[in-house]
This record gives sequence, C-alpha cells and structure tokens, in this order.
Amino acid sequence: MKHVETRPFADPQAAARKLLELAAGVEPVNGRIHIEKINAPFLSKNGCNATGAEFGAGIRYAVEKGWLELHESGTFVRLQG
Repeated sequence: MKHVETRPFADPQAAARKLLELAAGVEPVNGRIHIEKINAPFLSKNGCNATGAEFGAGIRYAVEKGWLELHESGTFVRLQG
C-alpha cells in the first residue's frame, strides 16, 4: 500500500497565498516582478517543492481575486492593492 503525501499547495488558495508571500519578498523592477523570482522558489525541491499545476492554479486564483496582475506575456506580475 502506498502512502499518499499531503500536498500543502494542492489548494489553489493556499498556493496563491504562498505566491503572494514570495512576491512580497522580491524587490520590484519598475513595479514588476519577474515570474521566475516566485516560480523558482515555489517549485524548488529546497523551497516549497510544489508542482507546476499547483503554481498555475495559484497564479490563476491570485489573478481572479485581484491579488496579482499577470502581464499578458506571462513574464511579470504586479502585486495589487
């Protein structure tokens, strides 16, 4: 029998909140935060150890809630409010 590992960022809201926390710790350049500045620590084995799907769901949730603005190119985000 395999034991299923609990994924703390499987919940899009939890993933979004962690992404906001990571973004808040990055110094924006011209008000923008390069997506890799939050993507890398979120996906890293030494960081949050999340998955690409969890990252995508978290970004979508944060954008839908108006917490982040995602540039149309997908390379930058801005913290909102």
